Amino acid sequence: METSNTNRIAIVTGGGSGIGLAITEKFVQNDIKTIIVGRDQKKLDCAAQKLGSLCQPVNYDLNQLVGIPNLIADLVRRVGHISILVNNAGINLKKEFTQVTDEEFQKIQLINVTSVFALSREVVKSMLEKNKGGVIINISSMASQYGLPKVIAYTASKSAIEGMTRAMAVELSPFGIRVNCIAPGFIATDMSAKALNDDTERMQKVLSRTPMGELGQPADIAEAALFLASGAAKYITGAVLPVDGGNSIGF
Repeated sequence: METSNTNRIAIVTGGGSGIGLAITEKFVQNDIKTIIVGRDQKKLDCAAQKLGSLCQPVNYDLNQLVGIPNLIADLVRRVGHISILVNNAGINLKKEFTQVTDEEFQKIQLINVTSVFALSREVVKSMLEKNKGGVIINISSMASQYGLPKVIAYTASKSAIEGMTRAMAVELSPFGIRVNCIAPGFIATDMSAKALNDDTERMQKVLSRTPMGELGQPADIAEAALFLASGAAKYITGAVLPVDGGNSIGF
């Protein structure tokens, strides 16, 4: 099933910009119909206009957990079997540890962890019902590989994502559903710009410990996602793939 992209349908959350948009573009270029889910209608429309008819925008706020079962059920009715889910949507918060409120911490976990769980659960139900297998790709971060200051909530959320990836892989792989994770390093996106552009010391530290000496591009993550979604990765499950220019092993 994974050897051909004909009739394959993907969902990419946060697909209207940054890494999600790059993944969507790569999927569409390889004839995978891709539904992008996000809450910024303007970004969704721009992406759809840029990428053409294989890119279908769906405006939905993933904070609204109660509506996720209906969202997936409606999509399955309209487009058919969802064979690929990319859990990319996420938010960050750069703030001193002692200044982070309970509400702020919980907000990060809601969108970065709980919505990923709820969305995956509903897509998996459909995959099991159709009995056609599938692929789930979670997007983590190098923040889960080592300690980064001022991003405690984000770090906790991405560490949870990697644990969920392994647990899901063990439980679902016997049913033909592979679950893997990509851990991007420092990628040139709007989100990373907010964390790095006004913090020269942080930027210098990032580059000095990245053996390749530069930030990655969203397209680098997209290439990894396409590989993990393809038949070339048919014996890979439960893996966390760093795409980071060597940052996680740099000194």
